[in-house]
Amino acid sequence: MKYMLLVCGDDTADASGMTPVEPWVEDLGDRNVRLHGHRLALPAEAVTVRVRGGEVLRSDGPFAETKEYVAGFDILECDSMEEAIEAAARHPVAAIGAMEVRPFWEDEDAEGQIRALDVELTEAARARDADRTAACYAPDVAAFVDGREHQGIDALRKSLEELFADVTGPVTREVLDFRVHVDESIAFGHALVRLRATRTDGAPLDDLRRVTTGYRNAGLRWLIAHEHVSLGSLDTEERS
Repeated sequence: MKYMLLVCGDDTADASGMTPVEPWVEDLGDRNVRLHGHRLALPAEAVTVRVRGGEVLRSDGPFAETKEYVAGFDILECDSMEEAIEAAARHPVAAIGAMEVRPFWEDEDAEGQIRALDVELTEAARARDADRTAACYAPDVAAFVDGREHQGIDALRKSLEELFADVTGPVTREVLDFRVHVDESIAFGHALVRLRATRTDGAPLDDLRRVTTGYRNAGLRWLIAHEHVSLGSLDTEERS
């Protein structure tokens, strides 16, 4: 389970004797407990935003005037709250400030959503629908297909239109192997995809494609932000 560790500093504390944080970061990183983390700028550089009566109210500084402030954050992957607390207690700032450990809200199946997106790609290909396929990609997508680079959704859509115009009938997209690794707001996928169709000149299209995909969490859905496609080969047994 994932936990957010809020590192809270204290303006009144003497940090001169605090031990370096790097050993803590390296140890937890080596054990795949710490996934992400970063320091934050001082509260004086914060901006607090409120909306009241449709008016945006901006004030410089943190939300509350307190001696404690959030100095940074870390995202931990632990088996239990107790393990997360143990990791937090070892953080050097715990000796002069405070560490807030809070579990992530676990109600989303990110991998399931990405696999559903891949199913949508299959259905869109079957319908030879370039717009429906393009809707699975981010507006600023970078795609590398058949040795060509496509920057942005318009360039990718044009490539899809060319592909679908070159065939007749449905395009069969068979995913032979698909592995996904999800990491917060980004994810990576590796797949073997077989495309089959009949070209407009009657010749068969039968390609095995090795696809490496980078996904981005766009808030309400996952989209493909990066894709690299290279052609593989199928032996006689695989083609049967």
